[in-house]
Amino acid sequence: MKSFWHSPVGWLALLASDEVLKGIKFLETKPDYYPQETNTIIQQTETELSEYFSGERKTFSIPLGPEGTDFQQTVWKELCHIPYGQTINYGQLAQKLGDIKKVRAVGRANGQNPIPIIIPCHRVIGSDNNLVGYAGGISRKQFLLKHEGALLL
Repeated sequence: MKSFWHSPVGWLALLASDEVLKGIKFLETKPDYYPQETNTIIQQTETELSEYFSGERKTFSIPLGPEGTDFQQTVWKELCHIPYGQTINYGQLAQKLGDIKKVRAVGRANGQNPIPIIIPCHRVIGSDNNLVGYAGGISRKQFLLKHEGALLL
């Protein structure tokens, strides 16, 4: 199933099976075609994202099914432990995973997260507190961190 949803950070493509959310993709423009494909996972995703953006939700309960390597899966699971409104840097994330030497691999896996916002890769920042490395663009990362109160710019 694939559906499009308009959010405060632009259009999102929502990809789901009947059991799990498989992906969220940022779109730069409104899609020309609106598929009317929906299921309970897509409906739940739209509801929970609406609640998140309105400030009513800080955690998500949607069943997730991101596809990736074992290492990527480990990184993405650890991202889900970063609390709403807080950030960590790539080195700290690598340390939490047991090996500071894997900081580049952690950064690469973070950038390949197929379910942004819900798997909160936007909460990972550079060691100098700069907003670096967000597949959806730095302006979206900045918006999400401001929204969560983690960025007071």
